[in-house]
Amino acid sequence: MEKIKVLVVEDERKILELLRLYLQKEGYETYTATDGEMALSLFAQVKPDLVILDLMLPRVDGLEVCRRLRQSSQVPLIMVTAKDEEVDKVIGLSLGADDYLTKPFSPRELMARVKALLRRSRLWSATLEEEIEAGPLRMSVARREVFVGEKPVNLTALEFDLLACLARSPGRVFSRDQLLGLVWGENYVGDPRVVDVHIGNLRKKVQADCGIAWLIRTVRDVGYKFQADA
Repeated sequence: MEKIKVLVVEDERKILELLRLYLQKEGYETYTATDGEMALSLFAQVKPDLVILDLMLPRVDGLEVCRRLRQSSQVPLIMVTAKDEEVDKVIGLSLGADDYLTKPFSPRELMARVKALLRRSRLWSATLEEEIEAGPLRMSVARREVFVGEKPVNLTALEFDLLACLARSPGRVFSRDQLLGLVWGENYVGDPRVVDVHIGNLRKKVQADCGIAWLIRTVRDVGYKFQADA
């Protein structure tokens, strides 16, 4: 059986080595890079199944690496930052990171996040033949394609899964905790506001960029719902 490949991008050698050891102990085929240029080159070569990406990197910073990766790949991506500032987290998530951790963190917590993202990817791939149609929205799970009317929409893997969760049940209201459990996994231990950031990304890509203002609704003090009709 082919091993799952993980790329770790981190310029602090001690942290890089610690993560490499933990990942290899869990059975992952692990690749490492210490700067942004090396990360982009290595990503193209090995095509990893998941990326762990530090924000502060020499040569090309983590935000730019994330932006470039998202131009051609929807690989699950965890961003790591030494800054405990909301703006850094929001920027990383808005560029397409699926999750984030703030240093210092426990390697065990990171492993839990890795497993949750990979488990979610396997879960959603199990429904490959599914086609979702709700109002002007069409989604193909097999091809990971989204159309609003005739316009294609480019989503990250997590954005796709979040939208599919909502669109499968038009009119149903989901709380943040419910969406975290269904999309991020029941063992997710991060900030629940990550849902709000990804909803914002979806609204821009699925609504604003397509000229539609009503697909994803906020239900005040409760959560979010997909509305199939205006």
